Amino acid sequence: MNSKETCTYGLWPSQVSAAAAGQKLRLEDVQFASGNGTLLWVEGRSGTGVLVQQKPGDARRDLTSSGFSVRGGIGYGGGEFTTHKGIVVFADKSGRLYKTELENGLPVSITPTFGAFADPQISPDGAWVLAIYSNGKEDLLSITDIEGSGWPVQLVKGADFYMSPRWHPGSKIVAWVEWNHPNMPWDGTTLMLGRLEGTPPRLIDSHSVAGEIDQAVSQPEFSSDGRYLSYIVSNGEWEDLVLLELQTGESRVLVKGDGFHLAQPAWVQGMRFYGWAGNSRDIFYIRNHGGFASLWHVDIETGQSDQIDTAPYTWITQLAVSQEGNDVAFLASAAGIPPRVVRWDGFQMHVVAYSDTERLPSGYFSNAVPLEWKASDDSVVYGTYYPPSNPGFESEGLPPAIVYIHGGPTSEQPVTYNSERIYFTSRGYAWLDVNYRGSSGFGRSYLQALKHSWGEKDVEDAVGAAHALIENRLADPKKLIIRGGSAGGYTVLNALIRNPGLFKAGICLYGVSNLFTLVQDTHKFEARYNDSMVGSLPEAAEKYHAWSPVFHAQSIRDALAVFQGSVDRVVPPSQSEEIVNAVRRNGVPLLYKVYEGEGHGFRKDETLADYYSEVERFLQQFVLFAV
Repeated sequence: MNSKETCTYGLWPSQVSAAAAGQKLRLEDVQFASGNGTLLWVEGRSGTGVLVQQKPGDARRDLTSSGFSVRGGIGYGGGEFTTHKGIVVFADKSGRLYKTELENGLPVSITPTFGAFADPQISPDGAWVLAIYSNGKEDLLSITDIEGSGWPVQLVKGADFYMSPRWHPGSKIVAWVEWNHPNMPWDGTTLMLGRLEGTPPRLIDSHSVAGEIDQAVSQPEFSSDGRYLSYIVSNGEWEDLVLLELQTGESRVLVKGDGFHLAQPAWVQGMRFYGWAGNSRDIFYIRNHGGFASLWHVDIETGQSDQIDTAPYTWITQLAVSQEGNDVAFLASAAGIPPRVVRWDGFQMHVVAYSDTERLPSGYFSNAVPLEWKASDDSVVYGTYYPPSNPGFESEGLPPAIVYIHGGPTSEQPVTYNSERIYFTSRGYAWLDVNYRGSSGFGRSYLQALKHSWGEKDVEDAVGAAHALIENRLADPKKLIIRGGSAGGYTVLNALIRNPGLFKAGICLYGVSNLFTLVQDTHKFEARYNDSMVGSLPEAAEKYHAWSPVFHAQSIRDALAVFQGSVDRVVPPSQSEEIVNAVRRNGVPLLYKVYEGEGHGFRKDETLADYYSEVERFLQQFVLFAV
């Protein structure tokens, strides 16, 4: 017997309120503290990063209080903290590094306020902290006395960017990854190995281990016994996990990526895709492909890999391995499971921490349905469709649909939890995640397909997604919406310009509108990104003009909502202001809202709640009830 009530698509009453969806607790990293199996993780609470501790059998407790915000300060963040023998060193939003003790310690600054730090690493002898430093113009590797008794000392400089500094167990060798403009870290990087001497330690020699200008290497790690340096390196289409025996200099592929990835594009510092166990024999690692991730174990002596059952989770990140046993911790989620901190004890999984959105009946979560369509070059484009879902309501006919374009563009939208998606699918909207050409997760050829074509192929694939919905009778062709943020917002604007009438409305969050000014105004990390995605200036000036939405805004004839953070350093507010001023002259429905104090990606609970409410009202007025 069907107990559901009939109600118009898009107007279904839902228990997912704007306020509840806006309470977005972000789980950003998890690590083991040495000695007793204690877990540490970072929770983002309305824009503030809080370091949390839980000992086995004890209640969780916050290690940082108001006045602190644990957050890596370089680029998009990441690399928030490290721990060693009862000590935690963390990066604060103020730009400083702080030290605190796990047992009733109070945070003490060990660096002055100048520039910013990320990915701190405590030396095995407990005396020094190695970290990435940036002042926004120059990046380098720094080393700091853990007591904070002196200024940080420059250890390595000369490259444009650094990531993943690591100590050898003997405290006299360090490894790191570096790269230079115009590369991004997924294009090509170099793994370096250096020897230290003196007090404070100084670099006496260094050499490259792996990586080329067109070969990316990431996440160096030393085995606990100091015998091996491991790392992930591109093998062309996928990645390999490689072991380098330090004494002999011989290297071998331990896990060969073939049809799966071992790494993701390094948009942030401190990403971890694998980890050594304390016995220096076992390695745990993550495989991912097509929006799904799985956990594996490999024995370095036999080379045998075995999968660990992590159902019901479909996406896992930030892998941490205990040095006292084979316990593993990670962040996990699925389409209907909000992010969690999960611990695997060798036999079963235990949930350590939940995000604060686990209050809904299962009927509010849609099943993920793969959807594919062909591009004009006959290549396959990938998407994931989520139908409307609500335990109390249903409708006749076809639903309105939101075509979701992820940012990056060198990124992906995996099969994972998205509170915004659930907010709208629970009200009767369908939702389609588009992993357009150029997305990660589908092999290097697919990722590189957008080279010199950003503003063309991404738009074609977004339009192809709309037609796929129509042809498969998954959405009302008169009620299609396109939504994207950052690079996705850029695609939204171009799709509206070149295909008037296909989408009833567009939702653009901090989207790029002018490629010329973006090159001048964006942060250092992406200052040369457009060289590979569009082309170098002045040679590619015609492309910059043809693909910059602001120069063609007169063609936008559909309703447009634009949202922007006032302190966005990646896509500055001027990008939104330019397109809004241009579209106003068209006489089309337009909503423009700037959120004070928000940057690139909204973090405050009140901002998110207001955003959901504003978008819902906008879509009701200009999509559901439009003439």
